Amino acid sequence: MLELTPDELLSTTRAVRKRLDLTRPVEREVLEECLRLAQQAPTASYSQNWHFVVVTDPEKRAALGELWREVAFPYLDRGGGPREGQLAKIGDAVVHLADHIHEVPVHVIPCVVGRYEGKSNPLVASMFGSIVPAAWSFMLAARSRGLGTVWTTFHLMHEREAAEILGIPYDEVTQVALIPVAYTIGTDFKPGKRKPLDSMVHWDQW
Repeated sequence: MLELTPDELLSTTRAVRKRLDLTRPVEREVLEECLRLAQQAPTASYSQNWHFVVVTDPEKRAALGELWREVAFPYLDRGGGPREGQLAKIGDAVVHLADHIHEVPVHVIPCVVGRYEGKSNPLVASMFGSIVPAAWSFMLAARSRGLGTVWTTFHLMHEREAAEILGIPYDEVTQVALIPVAYTIGTDFKPGKRKPLDSMVHWDQW
C-alpha cells in the first residue's frame, strides 16, 4: 500500500498509459482486494447489477488488443495536423498504449446487466450511475496499491466481437470500458492540469 492521504489519492490517480510495467505480473489477490472495494460503491436502486470481466489470458488480451487498435489508430489519424503541448503528450501516450496493449498483464472490463441502446436518458444515467462509481473505486484502490489504470472505450466499437471472445452474453450484458491494469513504473504521480474552478462551477444557475 502506498502512503497517500485521501486528497493525494484522489488528485494523483491518473490515466496511465506509458508508465505501465508490462513485465511484472499482477497478483490475483491484489485484484480481488480492489474489486471488493469496488463492490462498496453506490449502486442505483441497490441493484448491484455490475460485473467485472478480468482478462489475464494472453491470447484473449491479444484479441482484444487487435479490436482496440482497429479503432485507436483511425481515431488518432482523424485528429489532423500537428498536436502541441498536452494534446501531443496524450496522443503519444495513446499510440504507445495501442502498440503495447496486448502486453498489459490485465484487462478489466466493467459491465452492467441489460442493453441500453435507444433507452431514455434517466435509465441510461441510472445504468452509468451504477457502474462508473464502482469502476472508479476499483481504479482508486488500484492506485493505492501501486497499480496504474486508464479508462478506455475504443473496443466498444467492436463490443459484440469482444463479447464473443470473452463469452459475455451480448444481448443481456453491456460492456462500458476496457481498463488496462499493471503495476506502474515509479509511483510518483502529480495532479493533472485543469481549467480554473470558476470555468466549470455554476452557483444556483448556469
